[in-house]
Amino acid sequence: MPFSKARDLVRLAQLAGARRIGIGLEEICEEFAVSHRTAQRMTDALETVFANVEVIDGEDRRRRWRIVDPALGRLQLRQETAIEALEIASLAARGDGRVRHASALDDLRDELLARLTPKDALRTEADVEAVLLAMGSVTRPGPRVSLAPAVLDAVIEGLRGPFRLRLRYGTGDASERIIEPHGLLLGHRSYLVARQPDRGEGMRNFRMDRILSAQTLDESFSFASGFSLQEYAARSFGVYQDPKQYGEVVWRFAPRAASRAVEFSFHPNQTVSVGSTPRCPS
Repeated sequence: MPFSKARDLVRLAQLAGARRIGIGLEEICEEFAVSHRTAQRMTDALETVFANVEVIDGEDRRRRWRIVDPALGRLQLRQETAIEALEIASLAARGDGRVRHASALDDLRDELLARLTPKDALRTEADVEAVLLAMGSVTRPGPRVSLAPAVLDAVIEGLRGPFRLRLRYGTGDASERIIEPHGLLLGHRSYLVARQPDRGEGMRNFRMDRILSAQTLDESFSFASGFSLQEYAARSFGVYQDPKQYGEVVWRFAPRAASRAVEFSFHPNQTVSVGSTPRCPS
């Protein structure tokens, strides 16, 4: 068996052992970027090599493979990429003011490093540092707002519950509001998407940097039926929304530009028709 296939088989065994309900063919195709037939061959190899593979046929008639073996955790692949990803995510979270997320990511990074031998840990840290030094980010013009950690912590606790929030927004003499948080839109400016019951059932956007104080209340609520933060964000231009302006947008490009235009994503829900014409629902 080639080394690359052996590595993939070990990785598949780790995934089958780590996931409570095992792993299915579609997930294998996505994880390893392989065809459905190749995924089937990988599960055949999994059953052949490992004696403790459990094959489960779910209620959806889809088959899943699962391994239960505490010793499997000692099969450790190289961790450089995972540690790089955690380091980059931690830096981004800290830059956004999401201190609790940055700390959690740092803990995961340290846990991965602790599993390595001292020699491998030093080499991995050096490799990760070299990659981070070589990476940069494009600085957007204009000031960058800072988020108050205490406010962000309260918002996250509210989303976890979900619990209502009492917040003071805008100016120090503003009246307190009771809101029902539904999600966070993170970016150059971050916004809390929430419903304010005393002002109707519609969603409102609150700039996180203008929330002066936030308190998580011991009052649960139900999320708006059918609400999807991804769909909500897809209807926005930046964060501005106007239902009167929703509709299909069709962009047509000259043949000389079409091949280049099709490489871009203009909208998360766009489709590309024959002739390379991106269609963007507004």
